[in-house]
Amino acid sequence: MGKRIPPTPTRVAIVTGAARGIGHGITQSLLADGFTVAAWDRDRRACADLAREAGADARLLVMSVDVADERQVRAATRRVSAHFRRIDLLVNNAGIAEPHAGPIERLPMSTWNQFLAVNLTGAFLCAKHAIPALRRSGGTIINIASTRALQSEPGTEAYAATKGALVALTHALAISLGPAIRVNCISPGWIAVERWQQRSTPAPAKVRRRDHAQHPAGRVGHPADVAELVLYLASGKAAFITGQNLVIDGGMTRKMIYTS
Repeated sequence: MGKRIPPTPTRVAIVTGAARGIGHGITQSLLADGFTVAAWDRDRRACADLAREAGADARLLVMSVDVADERQVRAATRRVSAHFRRIDLLVNNAGIAEPHAGPIERLPMSTWNQFLAVNLTGAFLCAKHAIPALRRSGGTIINIASTRALQSEPGTEAYAATKGALVALTHALAISLGPAIRVNCISPGWIAVERWQQRSTPAPAKVRRRDHAQHPAGRVGHPADVAELVLYLASGKAAFITGQNLVIDGGMTRKMIYTS
């Protein structure tokens, strides 16, 4: 968007699905930690909101990118490399966020393929085109999956399948790309995103007291919780961690739930 290149390159991150929700929180935390961020999102209105919020900050490059389109991913990656001269971190956060697609016997192939294209193929494409720059920098890839890779509700087959595949893609990439590039996965549980939604996005349902109370940690998660784990995994403190799926869910996947 014609912004001046910072005179001294800092660590550069690409965050997909960056304009809303968890991606927005990750973007803000990376900027606060000193990163330069290329924020990708296919929602043009949300991108405009994010760019307006950032103002003249030259460390943020907001780009409208559909991660399911290889031509767009290739062009956007080249632009980031040319603009900032390096890539140190790729956060594959973009995804279709609504897990309930309905009964599988009525699930259209177009819906199934859309989940695959965005949630799984998008992460593959972004990794594919960022790998050369990440090899040069000794960088890191972090995939954002979901606890639904491990447990499910009815009508979530498409979402769960893609998130489970993303966990598998993580360890496959870690073995293929190590030791030059570390690859890890974060699987969030219930993350409240009301405060991190853009004006162009309908507000989600309000979190109730009983929603917090059912978590062993005593509350629903926040985007900042996920962002803190991203910062840790992207740092030298996590140099011995690769190929892992880290669950961040307030303990919910460890809780037995029976109906009486």
